[in-house]
Amino acid sequence: MIISPIKITPDPYQKFHLSQGYKAGHLLFVSGQTAVDETGQLIGLNDFDAQAERAFSNLKIVLEAGGSSLENVIKVTVMLRSMSNFDKIVALRKKYFLAPYPADTIMEVSSLFSPDALIEIEAIAVEDQAVQRV
Repeated sequence: MIISPIKITPDPYQKFHLSQGYKAGHLLFVSGQTAVDETGQLIGLNDFDAQAERAFSNLKIVLEAGGSSLENVIKVTVMLRSMSNFDKIVALRKKYFLAPYPADTIMEVSSLFSPDALIEIEAIAVEDQAVQRV
């Protein structure tokens, strides 16, 4: 099996010494995506909606760099600073993913990489060329 890192440019995670994700065979394993811009600065302070949109946008960028897409996500893990945003996540899942929706874990955490970060999303997806829908 061929294993290779998923790279994007610029890579705001480089300074943290971690990969955006890995492709292993036809599967992509994407690191948790947050609301950081291209320079690694957190955007949308105290604004869950802005942070969530940016986290999903960053997830899309990494998936596409690895040869996949949001529609090929088969498992997603969402970490929230507050479960009071659960209904918003449900709406975002409908906006960004297709039915049948990915397997999912949503959890509330006491902190993320920054005390101002409100959401982080990690995913497992299938490479575009390997998808056969039933």
